[in-house]
Amino acid sequence: MSKRKSQSTEETQHKRQRSSQPEEDDDEDSGFPLTSQLESQSQSQSVPSVSGTGNVGIVETITLKNFMCHANLGPFTFGPNVNFVVGNNGSGKSAVLTAMIVALGGTAQTTSRGSSLKNFVKEGESSAEVSITIRNRGNDAFKPQVYGESIIVDLRISADGTRTYKLRSKTGQMISSKKDELISILDYFNIQVDNPVSILTQEMSKHFLHSKGELDKYRFFMKATQLEQMNEDYDYIVRTQSLTKNTVNQHEEILEDLKKTLKEKEERYKGLSSLEEMNKKLDELKNQMAWALVNEMEKEIRPMGDRVEAEEKLTPKYNQKIDEWKAKVEEAERKYRQHHEQLEQVTERLQTLQPQGAQLRSDAQERNAAIKTAEASYHKLKTNQRDLEKDKEQLTKRIAELELSISQASAADSQVREARISELQLEMQELAHRDDTLAQQVEQFQQASATAKDNLDKMRREEQDLTRSVSSKEQSIRQLEASRTNRLRRFGEHMPALLSAIDEAYSKGMFKRRPLGPVGHYIHLKDPSLALAVESCLKSLVTAFCCDNHKDERLLQTLATRLMRENRPQLIVSTFSDKLYNISQRGVNHPNYPSVLQALEIDDPNVANCLIDMRGIETILLIKNVQEARKVMQWSAPPRNCREAFTATGDQVFHNRYYSNVSQRRTSCLSGDVEEEISQLRAAVTSQQENLSRLRQNKQTLETEIRQNNALHKTTYDELTRVKNQCRRLQLEIGELQNVEEPQSDDLVPLEADLEEIREKLAESVQQCGEAKEKLAQLRSAAAEAEQKYRQHREQISSVAEEAEPIREELNKCDSEVEKCKHHRKHYEEKRKAHINNVQTLKNNLQQKEKELKESIAKAVVICPERVEVRRTAKSLDTEINRLRVSIDTQQEQQGDREAIIRQYQEALQKYNATLKEVKHLKKFSEGIGEIIQQRQRAYAKMRTFYSLRCKYYFDMTLAQRGYVGHMNFDHKNKTLSIAVQPGGKTKASLSDMRSLSGGERSFSTVCFVLSLWSITESPFRALDEFDVYMDMVNRRISMDMFLKVASSQRFRQFIFLTPQSMSSLPVSNLIRILRLNDPDRNQTILPFGQRNHAD
Repeated sequence: MSKRKSQSTEETQHKRQRSSQPEEDDDEDSGFPLTSQLESQSQSQSVPSVSGTGNVGIVETITLKNFMCHANLGPFTFGPNVNFVVGNNGSGKSAVLTAMIVALGGTAQTTSRGSSLKNFVKEGESSAEVSITIRNRGNDAFKPQVYGESIIVDLRISADGTRTYKLRSKTGQMISSKKDELISILDYFNIQVDNPVSILTQEMSKHFLHSKGELDKYRFFMKATQLEQMNEDYDYIVRTQSLTKNTVNQHEEILEDLKKTLKEKEERYKGLSSLEEMNKKLDELKNQMAWALVNEMEKEIRPMGDRVEAEEKLTPKYNQKIDEWKAKVEEAERKYRQHHEQLEQVTERLQTLQPQGAQLRSDAQERNAAIKTAEASYHKLKTNQRDLEKDKEQLTKRIAELELSISQASAADSQVREARISELQLEMQELAHRDDTLAQQVEQFQQASATAKDNLDKMRREEQDLTRSVSSKEQSIRQLEASRTNRLRRFGEHMPALLSAIDEAYSKGMFKRRPLGPVGHYIHLKDPSLALAVESCLKSLVTAFCCDNHKDERLLQTLATRLMRENRPQLIVSTFSDKLYNISQRGVNHPNYPSVLQALEIDDPNVANCLIDMRGIETILLIKNVQEARKVMQWSAPPRNCREAFTATGDQVFHNRYYSNVSQRRTSCLSGDVEEEISQLRAAVTSQQENLSRLRQNKQTLETEIRQNNALHKTTYDELTRVKNQCRRLQLEIGELQNVEEPQSDDLVPLEADLEEIREKLAESVQQCGEAKEKLAQLRSAAAEAEQKYRQHREQISSVAEEAEPIREELNKCDSEVEKCKHHRKHYEEKRKAHINNVQTLKNNLQQKEKELKESIAKAVVICPERVEVRRTAKSLDTEINRLRVSIDTQQEQQGDREAIIRQYQEALQKYNATLKEVKHLKKFSEGIGEIIQQRQRAYAKMRTFYSLRCKYYFDMTLAQRGYVGHMNFDHKNKTLSIAVQPGGKTKASLSDMRSLSGGERSFSTVCFVLSLWSITESPFRALDEFDVYMDMVNRRISMDMFLKVASSQRFRQFIFLTPQSMSSLPVSNLIRILRLNDPDRNQTILPFGQRNHAD
């Protein structure tokens, strides 16, 4: 993760902050002077441009002069993808990597080769120079109009350790010499030379390989992902915020003291006025006070007049709203009537179609039976025809044979063969009859099986319907049984819990008035036989709640939503008056039939008022008999104030229309006799269970018949196959006898007579078969037509039944919409009434205030005849008058030094304002920092978890390529990272620590860990120094394949590998470039900073 130095609190993706660190002396590459130049052996002298390679941030060339122990190295030209820098120890590989780190802003400590940059200057030279060319192409280039397609970074390190930069364009023009410009370039390209995942030196790799502590591994992970630097920055910000808060607290204490001092100085300063001026000021204040009171009263009157005018303008809007809701009520009632008529039409169609279905089903069954009879007759005639044809064929063949060989055989042999043939033919005839019979049986079994399967499917559908009906009734029984002890359960399973929540909230004072409900709980029927009529009339109002105000409604809505996921009750807002409406002028009164209001005993008058408002129960009659209802409502004018009527079966009767109750056959909430209803439901359940039991027995019997029929069909089919085989065998034997036979001379006349008789019978049989076949075809066509009519009729019934469901749902929705619109209309009528009363109250208050204003003006004229302009309030004037009087009294007693008092007051005011401004700024800064750090810390924790999971995944995936099994365990709380690896593909149960592995296995595991870290970090290039030094040949080859695979999949990124191996086994590819260094001169002198720890 990269950061940058910036005044802003925001960070961008390509910027990073670089902290300065002390530079230490290097301890490597000593004592090896350069004796020869680099030999560049690439797979091709000029690597062609490959589509998809990196365009920005990769290293194109690097040149070293007087760097470490080398007088001149380079220029080295790197390829855009994979580069291998190979050579023996001391040839300058690590010097190239060290120069790259230092030239790109890294410190000597980052290279792990010294503590100061001056140690990188070759002994005897005054300075060292490094030049690096960075690619800068494409749409993501950094200032392409300034630098062009390449950026050249020239570094000069003097002998005293100072370094200077020169940034040049591709043409060599110097652009800048500031390190800040280099930092901007590195941040833009996301180059992180101090990140071990981007550039892994020998010392860092060796430290990780030999590290035995889990803390060290965790620090390596944190440093690689730059989470460590981020955490340190956040800790510093938190400490700074704490210091800022302490400073604010100290300044606030000081501010209180300064405020007291300023007040004292101000009092003394204001007391410098002369007594005459103060008295004059006092008189002016008194005049202003008189007219200030007048002004304040005028200011009070002005908004009151404006408010009266504004409120009067709102009256037409209330009228408009009421008209709108009246129109919506009429529209909703029209839709309700329309859907009710549609439902009646669908019900009538369904009742008309059901008797026709039974007749069509009986007709189809009769036609199928006729088909079976006709088929049996047809098969019999067909069998007889086949027998005659066979007899004719045999007799014809016999006559021909006798005529041809009449003189060639003896009479005795002929008789024997004839007898044998006759026997075989008789047996053939019997088998033919048996074949026809078995074929008919097979066909009959198939038809019976198909019919039985159709009947079985019908039985299964009937069983499902009965099962659902029984379950529904059993659930209703459970609800009724639960309502024995708690009647509220009849209004819904969650209704007792809702009422308990209402009582609890009311006891806590959350409701202004306790909501009343469910409404059905407060009403009782005088005549239980009218329960269905009343429930059909009230519908969803039975479970509704009445609220006194909209605040109570919102609270009750919240409770209902929390406790009831569906079927939540309707909420009605109507101000509780605790007194029944006077309905003597608008209620219906009939000598024989009660209204809904008269048929009910209602416990609370507010509930009765709610039903009067929402449903108009005082205008609805209850007439048990349907004919009487039609007579009262439709044969003549309805009774006065009567809007509609309901029958005992729940039918709804208007003056010009009639709606049947098809959706509700029994009461669910208002039934008085629970035991009787439970008994009826249990009887219905028992009856349906008996029907279900009989149906299941019939289904089992039918399944048994199907199995038996299938078994008989198989047996008959096997027998038919055996008979056909035997027929073929006999036919072959007869053919052989006829071919061998040479009959004696016989009398041909009887045979010819028999042949003629057979021909006549055959012609008659063919005619009969044709007639039977035609009749069978007619019967099948008629049966198919009857079956088609029956299926179409069933589909029509199903379609009509399906049409009823959405209409019924729409009907319920329309009913709710009617009630809702009526509720809103009543709500706006009440608001208009309250609005008119409020306007009248405002007018009365305005008149009273105008009267008081006239009295106040009269008093002010007495004090000050001419009206003065006053901008201050009366309260502030009164306070100042009192203070001025005290000041006059005090100054009369004592006068002080005027100059000193003025100077002290100005100093105190200036100091107080400065301190107040600083405190406000610090508070705002501290609060902003607090919010930002909380957001950053949460994001930091998420990022750390994401990096950990991704690192684990890639570590396991890369180990699996070698057949290893591994595990990484991050403990962010204790800041530890444990890595366990098991070679050989064993299970994870046998995992062991990396310290128990061999050198090659540990190096390979390190490569896997580096690859997993590569997957969670971004950089345009990556460099590894002697990554395979501890590997055997197998692990080195596998690791190399893994690196090349990663590089091939990331052609936009550059890879630089430093190794002492020859790399001769690498595949030939235009993406791979090998830079081979000459062997070092072993006579060279050592570097001035001493013996190094590890030879290059």
